[in-house]
Amino acid sequence: MAKIKKGDLVVVIAGRDKGKQGRVLEVLKDSDRVVVEGVQRATKHTKVGQSSRGARTGGIETVEAPIHVSNVMVVDPETKKGTRVGHRTEQVERDGRTRTVRVRVAKRSGKDI
Repeated sequence: MAKIKKGDLVVVIAGRDKGKQGRVLEVLKDSDRVVVEGVQRATKHTKVGQSSRGARTGGIETVEAPIHVSNVMVVDPETKKGTRVGHRTEQVERDGRTRTVRVRVAKRSGKDI
């Protein structure tokens, strides 16, 4: 089970955007990177293609670039600070059967993420 998932609220702990918070938009497993909303923004020059004439204008766009997963921490829902992520196993009853489920837990406060 991954420690950081799509949709998590994370805080940047290293780099030029240190201290910024944002939601994870995408997780790139093969390169151990995540794309975070509003963090690591880069400018990209685009021009209008022949097939998409009028649909998208050319110019300078800003896009979020990937950041390494070691440079972000999940935000603790209780203290609103960065925390490490642990796992806890629970017995859950579904459809008359009991199943073992792993739940992500913030190590700082012990609350579920």
